Amino acid sequence: MTAPAAVILAAGEGKRMKSDRAKVLHEVLGRSLVGHVVHRALAAGASPVVVVVGVQGDAVRRHLEERFPGAPLKFVVQEERRGTADAVRRAVPVLRKFRGDVFLLCGDVPALPARALRDLLRQHRRRQASLTILAAELDDPTGYGRIVRDARGRVTAIVEHRDATPEERRIREINSGTYCARWPDLVAVLDRIRADNAQGEYYLTDAVRELIADGKTVVARLHPVPAEVEGINSRRQLAAVAAILRDQVNARLMDGGVTLLDPATTWIDDTVKVGRDTVIHPGVTLEGATRVGKGVTIRSGCRLADTRVGDGTTVLDHVVATEARIGAACSVGPFTHLRPGTDIRKGCKVGNFVEIKKSVLGEGTKASHLSYLGDATLGRGVNVGAGTITCNYDGEKKHPTILEDGVFIGSDTQLVAPVRVGKGAYVGAGATVTRDVPPGALAISRAPQKNIEGWVERRKKRKGERKRTKK
Repeated sequence: MTAPAAVILAAGEGKRMKSDRAKVLHEVLGRSLVGHVVHRALAAGASPVVVVVGVQGDAVRRHLEERFPGAPLKFVVQEERRGTADAVRRAVPVLRKFRGDVFLLCGDVPALPARALRDLLRQHRRRQASLTILAAELDDPTGYGRIVRDARGRVTAIVEHRDATPEERRIREINSGTYCARWPDLVAVLDRIRADNAQGEYYLTDAVRELIADGKTVVARLHPVPAEVEGINSRRQLAAVAAILRDQVNARLMDGGVTLLDPATTWIDDTVKVGRDTVIHPGVTLEGATRVGKGVTIRSGCRLADTRVGDGTTVLDHVVATEARIGAACSVGPFTHLRPGTDIRKGCKVGNFVEIKKSVLGEGTKASHLSYLGDATLGRGVNVGAGTITCNYDGEKKHPTILEDGVFIGSDTQLVAPVRVGKGAYVGAGATVTRDVPPGALAISRAPQKNIEGWVERRKKRKGERKRTKK
């Protein structure tokens, strides 16, 4: 059977968001609002997906093309926002040869799952309908169009809230703004829709009346989770839908074998992947293209963005990692900062208050505490003592530090780049290394120790004499 197409209405401004950014570009759980809708449409099998843009249309188009490279996206422009039917008309030239079914979706409804669209399509085709409306029942339907039925329960109209009578406003079954339509049937009635309503707009909902007048079948499918069909018009609604999306993502991960000790405080982007038998503690945030392997433990307060974590690794409390790679069987944290370009190989240990930037740590290397490693390449089995720093920036340029396999760096060492410490070499504690260290050598850079006998007693005596003088 022919794959469905989709038309996504994403031309609105969203004045109630109080933002300089178009409403559909606001992000929640790793995707923009319209990005969620495009993702769900593609997951439901839609091809092509036509996005109707308006406000900041070029930005919306660039954003979606970057996020969905190679996807069957097409874009049309609604220059003047004259209602939903007018927006759908913009897509007619692009789909002029299309003869199948089309999802009609709102670009600000991010929480509707792809499975709901697939179910909508199945019912639409089973009923051989020209238009199938996704409906919901709300305790407070204020602001939504009401679905009007006759005595036999058949859909006869959708009446917008502003145009509804007091009796119609008591109807709790509402139009979600999501539809599945037989495209040729819908196109045939679009030009008959008039703007004779309180808003002076061309309502897509009026297509119900026109299709019924043509003897076509219009049905409504009730969605069981009303919160999933709600659109975003304010920051408060954005926060409410974020919680819904969080719960969807967390449920999917738990169903796939991931343990979340406190799902309510665990925020994982829709774009993140997590392997089975991983345990995630409260207060964790995983963002972007983060990939977490199997059997990983991530403890409280961690934030990982665009970061890969290998199997069996433990990420201790309050680790921040961005565009980093952590290998298998590692231990990282607590209070570790991994900046972009960090590559930690298998079996490494990176401890508390260590910051790493654009550096590679070879297998089995340890930097246990209180160190900064920047623009550095560390071989296998290197030990970095407490308080070690790479002095990689001279005020104008960054310079590399290379520590070859088996190097031992004593505590409180400054490695002034560019510098190389050869295989198996030792650097004594408190050293400032400004020159290369040959393999197997010991580098020491400290003043000779001098002990002054009796100094403390003489100091006490002088202090006592000064006090007596003052009296």
